[in-house]
Amino acid sequence: MTASTAPHRVAIAGATGRMGQMLIEAVRASGDCRLAGALDRDGSPALGQDAGAFAGWASGVSVTADLAAGLKDAHCLIDFTRPEATMAHLAACRAAGVALVIGTTGFSDAQKAEIAAAARDIAIVMAPNMSVGVNVTFKLLEMAAQALSTGYDIEIIEAHHRHKVDAPSGTALKMGEVIAAALGRDLKDCAVYAREGITGERDPSTIGFAAIRGGDIVGDHTVLFAGTGERIEISHKSSSRAGYAQGSLRAVRFVAGKSAGLYDMADVLNLR
Repeated sequence: MTASTAPHRVAIAGATGRMGQMLIEAVRASGDCRLAGALDRDGSPALGQDAGAFAGWASGVSVTADLAAGLKDAHCLIDFTRPEATMAHLAACRAAGVALVIGTTGFSDAQKAEIAAAARDIAIVMAPNMSVGVNVTFKLLEMAAQALSTGYDIEIIEAHHRHKVDAPSGTALKMGEVIAAALGRDLKDCAVYAREGITGERDPSTIGFAAIRGGDIVGDHTVLFAGTGERIEISHKSSSRAGYAQGSLRAVRFVAGKSAGLYDMADVLNLR
């Protein structure tokens, strides 16, 4: 195999979780990517096992908690874990010169600044949702917000499985940011995250959020533009994590050959 056709060597963080396993299967089926590392937390019962064992195939890659070992053969790490773990992975990738695709959500402003600083040294794609469909939805929301800038109340409703630890979801927040930017607002100034009791009349300049948690819902997002005499709803519903995995591999291909920079899925999908 020549250098031009060599596979993208991909490491997976959280390799034994639901998303990690989906990513491993996507890498296996891709044709142009190869599993090069599988990371999991200290104390995981899967440490030392083959990363493909859950699916009954031998990947030749052992699950490890040793970041240096898990990254040594990788071009890029895909990370859908939690902010604290991602920050440790970020430091290891920066030291090793490994690109990073971040699907983790719930970062603080300080953590986001640290990620941006690391992007001066390595290529990073960071997006609250790696689904191609969701990112096309962001573009549709931008267009809708510009056209419906007056006379419409905007509410964002999202639903996820019972195990999700942050609310609103990163995708819902990104939707709010996209809409607020299209309206010339700052989401920090106009977001309403909770309503209870006597709230008074709705402020028309606000963007409301509602979060539902239950069962095994993969991820549903709806933005409601409620006007006088009509409602416009723009929705995206995920029935599988496969879309997140496929979008992540598109991000891996995008960062191949890039030495540094902070990108998002709009860059990957040429939606600017």
